[in-house]
Amino acid sequence: MKYLPIPSKLYTQNRQRFIKKMKPNSIAIFPGNPVLPTNGDQNYVYWRNSDIIWLSGVAQEKSMVILYPDNPDQSAREVLVLLRPNPDLEKWEGHKLRKDEATAISGIKNIQWLDSIDAMLHVMMHHADTVYLDTNENDRQDTSLFRPDLIYVRELMGRYPVHNYERAARIMKELRAIKTKEEIAVTQDAIDITEKAFRRVMQFIKPGVMEYEIEAEITHEFLRNRGTGHAYGCIIASGDRARTLHYVENNQECKNGELILMDFGAEYGNYNADLTRTIPVNGKFTKRQKEVYNAVLAVHNYGKKILKPGIKFPDYVNKINMEMEKQLLAIGLITKNDVKNQDPANPAYRKYFYHGVTHHLGLDVHDVGTRTEAVKEGMLFTVEPGIYIEEEQMGIRIENNIWITKNGNQDLFKNIPITVEEIEACMKRK
Repeated sequence: MKYLPIPSKLYTQNRQRFIKKMKPNSIAIFPGNPVLPTNGDQNYVYWRNSDIIWLSGVAQEKSMVILYPDNPDQSAREVLVLLRPNPDLEKWEGHKLRKDEATAISGIKNIQWLDSIDAMLHVMMHHADTVYLDTNENDRQDTSLFRPDLIYVRELMGRYPVHNYERAARIMKELRAIKTKEEIAVTQDAIDITEKAFRRVMQFIKPGVMEYEIEAEITHEFLRNRGTGHAYGCIIASGDRARTLHYVENNQECKNGELILMDFGAEYGNYNADLTRTIPVNGKFTKRQKEVYNAVLAVHNYGKKILKPGIKFPDYVNKINMEMEKQLLAIGLITKNDVKNQDPANPAYRKYFYHGVTHHLGLDVHDVGTRTEAVKEGMLFTVEPGIYIEEEQMGIRIENNIWITKNGNQDLFKNIPITVEEIEACMKRK
């Protein structure tokens, strides 16, 4: 890992939070994601199971976490399972965690090797009544594709068919949506690195630079500050390409007079930042660009203002949409007649604002959490309205990360330039 050690208290707290939700005499098993092959003898870059990270902080492949709080063997109520270090394998892949290193990261004292865990787990299963199994229950996942998360589920249920089985994902969705102050501290590190990268590219951008050069500057700043890398595919979209929400080609020239939409975030300690800013390539907004930008900023600020504990997620989204309608009317993109005659299933504002305004953020960029219930203290959201105008070849989006607290919402990006005046001033100081 590139990042500095994170106190194991974070993961110990998380395990205790999950254990409190478990039924009596139950066991919870969290297997790691499989290593998947590409072509020949190569593998895809390993992507960790974020539930295991949340419980242990361990990102090494083929790891498992087993929780059995009512285990008669008190020493085995928390177990971390690791790949046994192999000198030959380490010649190819590098260092694998030793038991003392894994305990220092996770706070789990009982470390077992993967090739010898079956006997211990067999005894646990015979004593336990209920089994929590981990699956991916993201509402947006493509269920038509191969489901690696179900491999272990099917195997274990086949071996022990008469146990009572529960979905660990239901508890995880509830718990992981509420961030502790320790989790926010790590997230703030990711955000601070992202700020450094944004300030760097504001000094770098000028007419004639290529989008991939900007991406390279961002990557350089991430890595030099101990970031693992990008939290997601970096979007560097100049001109009309900014209307493509997930534009990641980043291979065109940034031209004088264009705006450039940049959506990127650093990953640090497995937690993610998610920033979007739209700035002028030449350092100066035109009158029209400023007008549209300020309309987006007004929606953004309104979204931050009303995002408080108790507001229901659907109501929040509806209020944002109504504020966007108001701003689009003000800048002349839609008319009152458009609103009056609109199809309720396809309202007028959708022509210029065609995506959601918020999502949970954490170990996954689109983190687990409810989209139907009320907002709660401790949740971490993005706020990211945008206006996209095909006839003007312009796309503008603004995004910050907001932590919901009992003392008021905290904008974790509060130090990053956001107004037209702040952006122009920073770009002028090249």
